[in-house]
Amino acid sequence: MALRITVREQESVTEITLEGRLAGPWVTELSRAWSEAAPRLGTRKVSIDLRDVTYSDEAGKQVLRDIFAQTNADLVTSSPLTKYLAQEISNSEKHGTKAEADNGIDA
Repeated sequence: MALRITVREQESVTEITLEGRLAGPWVTELSRAWSEAAPRLGTRKVSIDLRDVTYSDEAGKQVLRDIFAQTNADLVTSSPLTKYLAQEISNSEKHGTKAEADNGIDA
């Protein structure tokens, strides 16, 4: 299965939506998409929508960690799998995901 990457640049936020499996050649594609978007960020926040990610290998997680480390992105989750992935990416329980914040859960 493929990975769909959608990058939407709005006035105050750059949204990166991932759908599918983040593994193999798709990791390189995400890295390329990020390399193209990063120089245009300016003062915009970054939001990474993980709700439709079905799997990520270690290389995919590392690219997401790199993006998170550079931007302190909001990680949007919806399922136990994506919440766990967001926790792995942020490497700290003190960083709540956007879904947790929306549900009033303090991490």
